[in-house]
Amino acid sequence: IVKERLHDFEIIAAMRERTPFGRELLTGLPNLKLLITTGMRNAAIDVDAATDLGIIVCGAGGGGVSTVELTWGLILALLRHIPQEDKATREGHWQTTLGNDLKGKVLGIIGLGRLGSRIAAIGNAFEMQVIAWSQNLDQARAAQCGATLVTKDELLTRSDIISIHVQRSDRTMGLIGSHELSLMKPTAYLINTSRGPIVDEAALIEALKSHAIAGAGLDVYDQEPLPLDHPLRNLDNTVITPHIGYVTNETYKKFYTEIVADIIAYTKGQPVRVLNPTVLARD
Repeated sequence: IVKERLHDFEIIAAMRERTPFGRELLTGLPNLKLLITTGMRNAAIDVDAATDLGIIVCGAGGGGVSTVELTWGLILALLRHIPQEDKATREGHWQTTLGNDLKGKVLGIIGLGRLGSRIAAIGNAFEMQVIAWSQNLDQARAAQCGATLVTKDELLTRSDIISIHVQRSDRTMGLIGSHELSLMKPTAYLINTSRGPIVDEAALIEALKSHAIAGAGLDVYDQEPLPLDHPLRNLDNTVITPHIGYVTNETYKKFYTEIVADIIAYTKGQPVRVLNPTVLARD
């Protein structure tokens, strides 16, 4: 159906990773010359296949702070029980839970890149102890971001809050599984605003059901939209949002403004923000 609907278009703009553009689909779009993605990377696009087929892939937007801000929204909602207290107050109750401070807590960040470094800065502003780990992280980078480099296991065992900020890749798929969850404190929270499959979803659900960990704040899932009968919809120790980390007025304005700019540049024969620059060298 997607191939039939898109068959005639020379230019296509894709909103994030909602539609996979694999080799088979791209091969079936003979008129496609320019494929634009919101953001400056898109794991759902086979960029190598696009290059082989002479299709220019351009980015638009990216680099915003919206996902960072949502991450902290999830953290605060969990530790201060904001959803529960909102519901209880509307039902006529008053002060039904006991929250927790951030000051002095250990914040473990998995990935100190563009987003993780901003998470670290805010953690320090809250006077938290910030520790970090990722496969390529070194002590100099951690110190630059105001964090202490630790091993993966140390991060899992020490952290009161663990926030994931690595890209989805073969190395990070299932990075947090049943073993990793078993190392976490029963009072600790897991936050994932990166990609669902980085965490073993079945293992996480079991840990949440058994209260092996205190809770989770999630914006991403294995399957999106989240199925209506999905168990995460019915757990009382989660705060879940529908992949809205990037969904803000400011981010969308940048997306659409740069999509138009990409199209104009392409029509002038001077494409910008090209993600597969080797395609431009083709005859």
